[in-house]
Amino acid sequence: MLFFATTINYLDRQVLSLTWKDFIAEEFHWTNTHYGYITMFFSGFYALCMLFAGRFVDWLDTKKGFLWSIGIWSVGACIHAFCGIATAGIVSNEWLAGFEGSKEVLKYAENTGTIITVSVTLFILARAVLALGEAGNFPAAIKATAEYFPKKDRGFATSIFNAGAQIGALLAPLTIPLIAKYYGWEMSFIIIGALGFIWMGFWVFIYKKPEKHPRVNAAELAYINQDEASANVTEEKIEEAQTKKLSQQQLSDTGRCNPRCKIYTERRKVMALNASLHSVKKARYDEFYALSTPHVSVARKPRSQDYTNPA
Repeated sequence: MLFFATTINYLDRQVLSLTWKDFIAEEFHWTNTHYGYITMFFSGFYALCMLFAGRFVDWLDTKKGFLWSIGIWSVGACIHAFCGIATAGIVSNEWLAGFEGSKEVLKYAENTGTIITVSVTLFILARAVLALGEAGNFPAAIKATAEYFPKKDRGFATSIFNAGAQIGALLAPLTIPLIAKYYGWEMSFIIIGALGFIWMGFWVFIYKKPEKHPRVNAAELAYINQDEASANVTEEKIEEAQTKKLSQQQLSDTGRCNPRCKIYTERRKVMALNASLHSVKKARYDEFYALSTPHVSVARKPRSQDYTNPA
């Protein structure tokens, strides 16, 4: 479904580029400059809409967001076909001339400058509607891919639907000029634009969330949601590691867990024990010296006076 949506997206945006020179330019007196103005406004408005398309799809969710996007750009594609009738109505007040009748009205109109200005303006407005809808294609497609594929498979799934852009660019020059040649350039816009409405009919009945889809079994749903399961396990491990680290930090602050604190504490204990033993030894030595030495009131003579001089 995503592949076909992207294919239709690129078919719709290329109808004008493949029909303007051979079928439209003569009717509205366009030059390359006029076509350049239309293309410039389309590209600028498309880039601007891309800034808000993702938020819009998130707000409506995938199913409704995609429906609105492709619905808007399909309407925008079909509006192009009525720019000729609108131009004839504004220039000559002939609103009911039809596709062929409007061409005759514009062919014999004398105010060429007004025809150019009005037609270019109308095509710019039609391209703006087309750009508004087409901007939601890729955000919606990526969101749908994320809902149905785990992270390890999303690259492959994205490449599949993105290939629709190249297929659309390949099919456009093979089909659109033929439609314009045999049915008119207006019908090329209407037929290609109608493909989007057909796609919407399939999307309404086919797409459902994986947990609500009747054709998704329990094993497939577990495979799709494997990232959530691994994320929950990872969060539990992170929380457990943080709790353990906090506990170790608290114990470290009290000096019971830090190895350096343990070494310092043991050294202090050894030093205190050595000091205590030294004090005991000194006290016993003093006691022994006091018992073995007689108490005399006379000061002890120097050791050199204990011996008499034989001379």
